[in-house]
Amino acid sequence: MTDEEFDAFYAAAFPRLVGQLSAMTGDHSEAQDVVQDAFVRAWDRRASFLVTEAPEAWIRTVATRLAVSRWRRARRWLELMRHHAPLVDRVPGPGPERMVLVEALRQLPEAQRRAVVLHHLCDLSVEQIAAETGTPEGTVKARLSRGRVALARLLAPGERVEEKEKEDSRV
Repeated sequence: MTDEEFDAFYAAAFPRLVGQLSAMTGDHSEAQDVVQDAFVRAWDRRASFLVTEAPEAWIRTVATRLAVSRWRRARRWLELMRHHAPLVDRVPGPGPERMVLVEALRQLPEAQRRAVVLHHLCDLSVEQIAAETGTPEGTVKARLSRGRVALARLLAPGERVEEKEKEDSRV
């Protein structure tokens, strides 16, 4: 099939095929997309297309298969979303303890907060924190110590904190 024959074939068959696929898919724009994709694939094979061998049937078959593939992908995606979306609903929000901790962390100086979070929440060693922040290990240790004391004051009753500080100073 020459380029001119293919262009004439496209002009005649496209509206008819879109109408057929629209009836099959129930979606006119989806039908246009799959028929266009089928014609793109046919364009690459236009030299081997013979006018007498029903090229419209070939394009209709390709377009139908493309529509089915898209439908299967969409259905599979919806099933995945149905299985995974409820997990989001089941995850509780932060509890009151976490909110109190976050609020207490916000009250610490930034350097102490970073050291405490990296060490206790991210499980980094003092050496790793020092390397990541570009701070000497002794400074990281001091920030951790001061951050813990400050957090203890913010999170625990006043009497217990004072006793804890006395115990820490004895050690």
